Amino acid sequence: MSIIETITDVDNTFLSRRELTCNFAGLGGKLKKLEAVDMINKEFSLDGKVIIPIILKTQVGKSTVTGTFFVYDDEGLAKKHVNPTIFSRLEKTQAKLAEAEAAAKEAAAPAEETEAPAEEAKEEKAE
Repeated sequence: MSIIETITDVDNTFLSRRELTCNFAGLGGKLKKLEAVDMINKEFSLDGKVIIPIILKTQVGKSTVTGTFFVYDDEGLAKKHVNPTIFSRLEKTQAKLAEAEAAAKEAAAPAEETEAPAEEAKEEKAE
């Protein structure tokens, strides 16, 4: 995993949010927004808060990604302050990930079922 370097950590009391700007070393071109959110969540222990990735920008000539994140306590307040297209894009990405996980589970389940009868048949032949 890469190292997260905090550039700025501002508590914006006027908008009731925390604004984080961080560098992700060694992840140029490989980092996705939801992965960055998970990394920020683990690094700063932000369980139960709404983390919105505003921008991820790869630095020219380096493998460093600079990301800006807004951290809200309340999702309703976040939806009021942040552009709705950002939320719709995040929801689309989360839906695609959920579909991919469900498809992977379905593909794994029939494979396990076909292995079990084959093993039973081998045991019966051995007897």
